[in-house]
Amino acid sequence: MTDPAPAGRPLTAMARGAGCGCKLSPSLLARALSHLPTLPADPDILVGHAGMDDAAVHRISEDVAVVASVDFFTPMVDDPGTFGAIAATNALSDLYAMGAEPLLALAVACYPRDADPDVLGAIMRGGAAVAAAHGCPVLGGHTVDDPEPKYGLSVLGTAHPDRLMTNAAGRPGDRLLLTKDLGVGIAVTAARDGDHRALPAAVASMLASNREPAACALAHGVRCATDVTGFGLLGHLHELASASGLAARLDPGGVGALPEVLGLAAAGHLPGGAARNRDHVLSRGVALDPSLPEEWIALLTDPQTSGGLLIAVAPERCGALAAALREAGARAHPVGELVAGPPGGIAVGGLPAS
Repeated sequence: MTDPAPAGRPLTAMARGAGCGCKLSPSLLARALSHLPTLPADPDILVGHAGMDDAAVHRISEDVAVVASVDFFTPMVDDPGTFGAIAATNALSDLYAMGAEPLLALAVACYPRDADPDVLGAIMRGGAAVAAAHGCPVLGGHTVDDPEPKYGLSVLGTAHPDRLMTNAAGRPGDRLLLTKDLGVGIAVTAARDGDHRALPAAVASMLASNREPAACALAHGVRCATDVTGFGLLGHLHELASASGLAARLDPGGVGALPEVLGLAAAGHLPGGAARNRDHVLSRGVALDPSLPEEWIALLTDPQTSGGLLIAVAPERCGALAAALREAGARAHPVGELVAGPPGGIAVGGLPAS
């Protein structure tokens, strides 16, 4: 991406939050969603809003289901083309997390009417280029005058109804694999505070597509997955375990961290979303080992933008899937397992002795 930063205020200076860290807290969202009417009793609605999954799914025939999602957020980098590309990668991830193939997208943009329209054009171009590279042309969209820039995509795709990956299909004993390192929110916050040392690795992670990891998961029979974004690893694992009617054990020793981010967290470069995420999971049956250092708690609750897939896989297939993920260039961090227990409860262990 070579587009210049906008004249005047940088993109990140125009936004209160950054990336998926600008999401409403899980607790506030759950309260708002409680006002929605009950969905109709329709066997073709395969995934609705109740399970807090990555996309909605409606079956239109025995072998085709429509999968739809929308995702947009505030800038986490100042380069407009890179911002657009990250936002598109993130939006497409919702469909890959469901086992779907994207078909088309519509752009969603909020932008100040008195700002440089060429910067908005560069944002849109960056997003459209990424979507096109995934076989998902941007065919239209909608814009709103807003002093705080926001951009993303509404994405439509298809999947076979019998080959969906949902957050509700976990089974006791499933192993949990995570396909990216954590720490994007910490890296972006540190950059906003003037320390950019972790930002290049974070940008590379946000631009990495989940298309190949999702294909690997499907090829190894996975039916339970989600992508880790604004609610952090603990928040999204809580959703997955709750939807599956299970509890989970999380092993922090298996979690990967982006370079430098643990030190940055210890130095206080913490996104506001991490505190909201921590408060939410601690009120929902997540128990932390008292020996776990604060910077690791920050990492586990760090809001990710365009994060990795959290995959629940049968134990006998875990090794083969991990090897396939690594061959595809993704991580395959073994971060825990699903177990029988109170739905959504998570026991977070300590770090191994050094």
